Amino acid sequence: MADRTGSGSVSRRSFLATTGGVLAAAPAVRSASSKPTEGARALRAASEAETPMRKIPIGVFDPVYDHLSLDEMLEKISALGIEAVEMGTGGFPGTKHCPVAELLADSSKAKAWKRKFEERNIRVATLSCHGNPIHPNPEMAKKDDESFRRTVRLAEMLEVPTIVTFSGCPGDGPGAKHPNWVTYRWPPDYEEVVTWQWKEVVIPYWREAVKFARQHGVKRIALEMHPGFVVYNPFTLLELRRAVGEEIGANCDLSHLFWQGCDPVEVIHFLGKQNAIYHAHMKDTVIFKDTAAKTGVLNFSADSAKFAQGSVIFRAVGYGHGAELWKDVVKAYMDIGFDGIMSIENEDPILPGEVGVERAAFVLKNVRAELLEGK
Repeated sequence: MADRTGSGSVSRRSFLATTGGVLAAAPAVRSASSKPTEGARALRAASEAETPMRKIPIGVFDPVYDHLSLDEMLEKISALGIEAVEMGTGGFPGTKHCPVAELLADSSKAKAWKRKFEERNIRVATLSCHGNPIHPNPEMAKKDDESFRRTVRLAEMLEVPTIVTFSGCPGDGPGAKHPNWVTYRWPPDYEEVVTWQWKEVVIPYWREAVKFARQHGVKRIALEMHPGFVVYNPFTLLELRRAVGEEIGANCDLSHLFWQGCDPVEVIHFLGKQNAIYHAHMKDTVIFKDTAAKTGVLNFSADSAKFAQGSVIFRAVGYGHGAELWKDVVKAYMDIGFDGIMSIENEDPILPGEVGVERAAFVLKNVRAELLEGK
């Protein structure tokens, strides 16, 4: 992608011209203008003499293999050298490979299910039930809350330390029918909405949810900082963490932070200093420079088939930002002593499904190997 300028930004015209060939065939090459910030370089240099780096396991989020049975998926990822998994247990990810109700009802089935992974030296690292348990529609909220609670109980049974989900988003008042995501607090009625949401819904719900998790020995609830939900950046994550407890931490999905203007290395160190990163999604982002210059980065295409009409799309690791940046990212996770996994989530419309997973795994394996070898 020769037209790259800035951090992960490309010309839409050039991008589309190469979509069928070079773009799909090779990871992004990072330009001089997208080098790490001075702060990131300083952090990297300062940690060179630190304790030996941990080999962070490379994992995958299983919905990308929903077309396969559990055994077929395990054969695929084992051959790919995947070392860990994030398993969907409800909500948006579904339960294709994890029959939650069956496992909860029969501990022997649960042990047999987990053994399938262990026999292939694959770690079941996280259970994911992304949903909206504070949806203003009571039926939808109840469904996702029940999914969360079942996931907590299953994590306890399987001795899985981390649950991944969304914070959710309520409506703008008691009679609302749809979620209302407010990011700008003026005029004053928007401030009233946010205040009501957090005071009356968000904090009470998550205070009780954390208590339930704690009772079942689950100490890590990794919230994905995702647009559309009340926790969508490091600031809102830490606000909720302070309000309800340190069981709340981040699923650090940088794909949702790139387009918000965050520096990935700075985010990792900022949250890492507070021991607030519990999980990491590995997914990249491309910002179409020409489109963003005219319409801004909040211009998302509603139709994935017409993604180029928007300003931002998700890509496999290395296909939005070059391997150098991802090396800095992995190094940052090593620097903070991150003890979770790097979980590949593929939502790339150009390298869909298994292909995107394979390409992302290739990039991550190579940058991790270089770091462990001291390069």
